Amino acid sequence: MLHYILQVVAFQLGFLIIYDVFLRKETFFNWNRIYLLITALLSVIVPFIKIESIKTIIPEKFVIRLPEVIIGNLTESSSVHPEIANLAGITIEPEPISIWNIILFSGMCMAFLTLIFKVFKLVVLASKHPKRWSNNLLIIKLINSNAAFSFFHYVFIGENINIRDRDSILEHEMVHVKQKHTLDLLFFEVLRILFWFNPLVYIYQNRISELHEFIADAKAVKFKNKAEYYNNLLAQVFETQNFSFVNPFFKQSLIKKRILMMSKTKSKQIHVLKYALLLPLVSTMLVYTSSYAQEKTEVIQETIQVEDSQLSDKELREKYYKQIIEMEESGASFTDIFDFGISDKDQYIKTKTAYYKLNAYLQFISKGFKGKKVENNDDISGQNIERSESINKMINRTYEEYLAWKQTDEARDIWENNSRDGVLRLIVNDFSNWTEEEKQKMDRKLDMIEYDDYFKELLIVDMTGTGKMILQNPKASTKVTQDVKVIDVVESIEVPFAVVDQVPVMVTCQNLTTNEERKTCMSNGIASHVNKNFNIALAKQLGLTGKQRISVIFKIDTQGEIIEVRARASHPELETEAVRVINLLPQFKPGKQKGKAVTVPYSLPILFQIAPDKKN
Repeated sequence: MLHYILQVVAFQLGFLIIYDVFLRKETFFNWNRIYLLITALLSVIVPFIKIESIKTIIPEKFVIRLPEVIIGNLTESSSVHPEIANLAGITIEPEPISIWNIILFSGMCMAFLTLIFKVFKLVVLASKHPKRWSNNLLIIKLINSNAAFSFFHYVFIGENINIRDRDSILEHEMVHVKQKHTLDLLFFEVLRILFWFNPLVYIYQNRISELHEFIADAKAVKFKNKAEYYNNLLAQVFETQNFSFVNPFFKQSLIKKRILMMSKTKSKQIHVLKYALLLPLVSTMLVYTSSYAQEKTEVIQETIQVEDSQLSDKELREKYYKQIIEMEESGASFTDIFDFGISDKDQYIKTKTAYYKLNAYLQFISKGFKGKKVENNDDISGQNIERSESINKMINRTYEEYLAWKQTDEARDIWENNSRDGVLRLIVNDFSNWTEEEKQKMDRKLDMIEYDDYFKELLIVDMTGTGKMILQNPKASTKVTQDVKVIDVVESIEVPFAVVDQVPVMVTCQNLTTNEERKTCMSNGIASHVNKNFNIALAKQLGLTGKQRISVIFKIDTQGEIIEVRARASHPELETEAVRVINLLPQFKPGKQKGKAVTVPYSLPILFQIAPDKKN
């Protein structure tokens, strides 16, 4: 919410600076009116616009989820995992309502009630005074008053106004009525309710009200001598009703500006080009909001993966199956459901999330799409639905069983033999150490590209699915030892935990014999480090109580160093503290895959609860 409000304020400030510096003194009154209305609306909606062509969505990762670290002044709880609750004796109290939210919504209510009160006063004013219809205007004569203003088709005119001046006033107010200026003012009244704390909204309303008078004066002066019109303005005793959503004829602060603007020479048409300044400003805003969307998407993806890692195989399958059913019931096409279930089509080893989406999709199509049998010959996780195994067996296979099956020759052959869209496939054990058999396979597939117009590329991955190479062969004689055209090479040294041979460990844990023992030792070491170094007094300083959950994402690189630490929490200072603490971790012994040091991603959930001070 805070980030959105800051964006709105920043965007409105930019729009108003352009208006005041470049446009306000021009006589393009209707253009200026459009500018103010559009930019006020854009400032509110642009933060929600995320352009796909601008943002880049990162590929899905699968990270090691460390056990939850519990710190702070904890009491009993039944809302966390039962095992954690038994060990730590936690009670998670309801999240307290933020004082800022109370102030925000209280202010909105007050602004809304103020608007209702003003409208009520206007209705009472109209009901107490004599009125008559003149064409489409309802003229209301204000007893013992010099005021003149309009609201929709209601025109209020004081009876003390000179009779000879009333015609020019009616001409002026008729412009307000015909051009529906009241709607503009009410639009800004709504913004004043939503953003009552934002002074720029009040400046916007002031600018639009000023423009309304310029527009009405420009129209009215066509039917009356300018000098006489000026004299009418200056001769009046200024008396204005206090309504921000009406168009007053006599407003002392505007009289001088109105006379100056009417006396100005009409702006040259070339000056219309100044409105083009809006384009780079809006483009910059869209780039910013879309880039922020990329960062936010990364955090959301990582959060989903952390949440998924907490669920059992059955729960994950049910979760995604339910999503597919909801897609079907909402009218999604079979293609949309297919794209949801079959992701990473060219990935040899799927992440756990992608695998259970596939699993749920298979369960869905086994029952038929809207009661109809669905035939599908596309590659699904390296195999065809109608080949190798029954759907039921595939549905019941756990992720661990899937990973084990992917290491077999059967899975390898099925994946290699299912080419798609003219792309041949090949799996190698190690990019840095090709066997003769793998080189011969590559040569045969490159020859197929040359002699069969259907085939155009060769996709090569390693057994872990973390390395990728795409080749094109321009000549039939080209072999692996000659000039193969490499159009894309991605050899990742970041390995998902599901397939890494040796996990990273603390130096104190490296002498343990099994991976499981090392993982336990490392988890305990990180938990101890966080509890020892996290500034638990921070919550009290920030005035926070109750449960505070922090999600941390980091990586251990090939040197055993902590890199790319990011945190997500309810308060920015908690995020900063979490990043600081994780960066203080000692150097690790790096993880290894096939004897090579690799980068491994981690996630660490932190439960930080502060019990409220007890008063004796």
